[in-house]
Amino acid sequence: MNKLHTTNYYNTFIEIADDSKATEGSAPPAKEPKTAAQIQYEMLIDSPYHYTSDDVLYVSNGQRRGLSREEFFSKGQPCFRTSALCKRYGWGIHCDHEGKVAIYAVGTAQYDDLKRDGTIKQIMAIRSSRK
Repeated sequence: MNKLHTTNYYNTFIEIADDSKATEGSAPPAKEPKTAAQIQYEMLIDSPYHYTSDDVLYVSNGQRRGLSREEFFSKGQPCFRTSALCKRYGWGIHCDHEGKVAIYAVGTAQYDDLKRDGTIKQIMAIRSSRK
């Protein structure tokens, strides 16, 4: 059996990228076929702390390309730090102690509370452009 890689974080808050122009959380625009960001948003907006990062990233990137979960995670995959939700659309990602994720819009009290929470790991989404 090949080693399966994971994208899950635990007790972590992923802030929006420091070069993001977002001042509030917004839904990715509707397109057909759906974009990865659209799928991620739809899975998380109504079901906070229901899915792990692996669940969401597999459905939005692997399943839609026809890959099995084992095929998809047989090699390392980009984590939520590279998601357009964090880079472009203004959503921070909170990962709880079980690795379940929820999104919080930048500029809200919940986002600010998570950003200031010293009991969880704080990381930033990856910039869209180089410094």
